[in-house]
Amino acid sequence: LINHPLDCPICDQGGECQLQDLAVGYGNSNSRYQEEKRVVLHKDIGPLVAAEEMSRCIQCTRCIRFGQEIAGVMELGMIGRGEHSEIVSFVGKTVDSELSGNMIDICSVGALTSKPFRYSARTWELARRKSVSPHDGLGSNLVVQVKQNKVMRVLPLENEAINECWLSDKDRFSYEALNSPERLHRPMIRDESGWREVEWPEALEFVARGLGAVCEESGPQALAALGSPHATVEELFLLRSLLQGLGSGNVDFRTRQVDFRADPLRRGLPWLGMAVTELDGLDRALVLGSSLRQDHPLLAQRLRRATRKGLRLSVLHCLQEDLLQPAEVQYVVPPSQLPRALGEILKAVSALRGMALPAWAASVAALQPGEQARQVAQSLAGGERVAVLLGNFAVAHPQAAVLQQMAHWLATALGARFGFLGEAANSVGGYLAGAVPTVDGLNAHDMFAKPRAGYVLLHAEPGLDCADPAAALAALRAAHFTVALTPFRHEGLAYAHALLPVSPFTETAGTFVSTEGRVQSFTGAVRPLGETRPGWKVLRVLGDLLGVPGLAFDGADAVLRAALPEDVASRLDNALEPGLTPQFEAPSAGIERIGTVGTYAADPLVRRAPALQARISSPALVLLHPDAMASMGITEGQPVRVSQAGESLVGLARASRAVPLGCAWVPAAVEGGLAAAASGTLRIEPLPVTAEASA
Repeated sequence: LINHPLDCPICDQGGECQLQDLAVGYGNSNSRYQEEKRVVLHKDIGPLVAAEEMSRCIQCTRCIRFGQEIAGVMELGMIGRGEHSEIVSFVGKTVDSELSGNMIDICSVGALTSKPFRYSARTWELARRKSVSPHDGLGSNLVVQVKQNKVMRVLPLENEAINECWLSDKDRFSYEALNSPERLHRPMIRDESGWREVEWPEALEFVARGLGAVCEESGPQALAALGSPHATVEELFLLRSLLQGLGSGNVDFRTRQVDFRADPLRRGLPWLGMAVTELDGLDRALVLGSSLRQDHPLLAQRLRRATRKGLRLSVLHCLQEDLLQPAEVQYVVPPSQLPRALGEILKAVSALRGMALPAWAASVAALQPGEQARQVAQSLAGGERVAVLLGNFAVAHPQAAVLQQMAHWLATALGARFGFLGEAANSVGGYLAGAVPTVDGLNAHDMFAKPRAGYVLLHAEPGLDCADPAAALAALRAAHFTVALTPFRHEGLAYAHALLPVSPFTETAGTFVSTEGRVQSFTGAVRPLGETRPGWKVLRVLGDLLGVPGLAFDGADAVLRAALPEDVASRLDNALEPGLTPQFEAPSAGIERIGTVGTYAADPLVRRAPALQARISSPALVLLHPDAMASMGITEGQPVRVSQAGESLVGLARASRAVPLGCAWVPAAVEGGLAAAASGTLRIEPLPVTAEASA
């Protein structure tokens, strides 16, 4: 402490510094210390956390202990002794944890600060607004800090039932996208002369004429609407009401799904199956098809804490993930074998419990469980508080309905909870709002597989958000009329006929329903940028212009009352009626693609946050098992051409034992990546090594 520099006037932590508060409350007014103070050189530990003034560090080691005890990975440590002690990262390493931003909050002085926020405002200049995260299904509570109608910073709002006092990095730093140069300020329409900016009345009339013409010329069923699971309940409800008022049932918000056979078998709406806090008390769990740390950072943190209390976690997935916690079993198989592997676990559990398999599971009865399947079954059967949880990859799998039916029976046999981890902020809210196709309507996959004449896109960017980007873009380019309601200038400039600027979550009132069924409403933190308007208002006015009755709502709260049932909990039920017979595929003769969606590629906001994007690997990275590379004659770092369904990508091959044999990891939802379906068969051709590639 005697070495701490007295630079409060220029310190970013000034005004919210614990040391400052304690010194003012309990310290002396002057010091007898006369010796020269030490200087510690700044350190570059990554794009999110700034360690520029490490002379301020008082060696409390909170940041080190946060990594070890909460984040699960030690990324910082202390070297030296006495007054020569320093906090450093490991040699040549940066701080890359998905929870690293919390180190800024717990730093008791101004040694670790926010690199994107640094020197942009003082804490006493900021107004504070409560909000809710628009990203994953947890619904983390936020404090949005504002200066002169601009979002300057996002901090956690403590809520022990949801995010406690933590935030994931995408929740904390995605606000940079709100001030992106790609923000759309005024409506734009495309006519014979090209794109031009117009006033709202002209844009809305242009869109109403275009949608009306599609219905008149091709019939209402030629019109389809794709919402985003990150849109608010109010927006999704009005999108559904607009389409159904025009006579079309082609509306959906489940952009990444391809298998919808479970829809008519559901007794209710899919959700977590328990309160988030109940994860802490589990003693056995099976997580199926989820890159936990990437998809659900704070839920992964809760499970990590539960393992310290005795939870024995099993994982069935297509990638060997560094969980940063002990795992009973990591059962890794190619994507095509995921149903078979789950079937083997069912067979082993039925044998352990002495239960007969149901009639629909005749193909399961013929399986011979392997060693890992038996280990998973024994672990699950030995618990009292058990959960079977489906992740994003399982829900987007081509056999998702079969996986859900088998997982539901497994949970029933074990007396366990069965739930969905939830891809996005409104993965539950979209169902409650009714933004799903009617009986004769087309789902998110079929509306592009069977192209429509007209499309309405709400916060969705199909080239990155859909399961098959190539098919989606081809259908949109061929459509007679497409309107995109979006905060950003995006890919729609290539295929849309109108871009309407609608508000992101900080500029509108709205509601998200978290994966545990918690309804959380919020208000705008800042005024809409430029001529941007809240999405629910735009949809309401479009309904008026198109003559759709029942959309004349006075405010977002009135829309919410119409959208949600009074008792939300009564609608939540993961049970499935039996109706599918699993058919297991033989192992693929080709190379299977594992196209997971990274945490910083999952939605339009994180894709436009520069600091988060600095953490993403090259979209042209191709991971292969070392034995597969050797058999194909590919060396580390060699250029390869990856082809799938007419799309191709030239990338660099890297060896990784996290990828099973017969597979290649080629990321999805990244700019410049392979724009084909997230699953399928690849062809990989080695290319000559060049000097640039080897460098």
